[in-house]
Amino acid sequence: MTNEELHNEMVAAMKAKDKTRLSIIRQVMGEVKNLEVNERRDATEEDVNSMVKRLIKQTSETLEMSIKAGNNQERTDTLTEQVKILESLLPAQVTGDALIELIEQTIAELGATSKKDMGRVMGALGKATGGNFDKPMAAKEVGARLA
Repeated sequence: MTNEELHNEMVAAMKAKDKTRLSIIRQVMGEVKNLEVNERRDATEEDVNSMVKRLIKQTSETLEMSIKAGNNQERTDTLTEQVKILESLLPAQVTGDALIELIEQTIAELGATSKKDMGRVMGALGKATGGNFDKPMAAKEVGARLA
């Protein structure tokens, strides 16, 4: 997601009066703005996606703690909704047949033949998809194809 798309999402959330979505988007925009100020450069699409992933991780950890505590259901519901909103801001993950096709193509391009090449294949998959792929499934499929 680009900075402009993020801004458009914020405007749409304002128009829809969706306070939870607006709050999350503003949080992401704040993180992106901090990056731009601290590094004195414009944020790239990869920067925005990494900010969203980091916020997903932080919110998920807070959600797990809230579930373990089990004493505030409203907070748990809010955190669950926030994680869903953050995940919707990321590009769709490559899974299923599309991932298998990409794995076969990557193995052929790299000429990978043994398990020693697995790291190279997984790295190439990461670059090809921007890190948006089902890693456990990919590792299983790559492992099965390499002797």
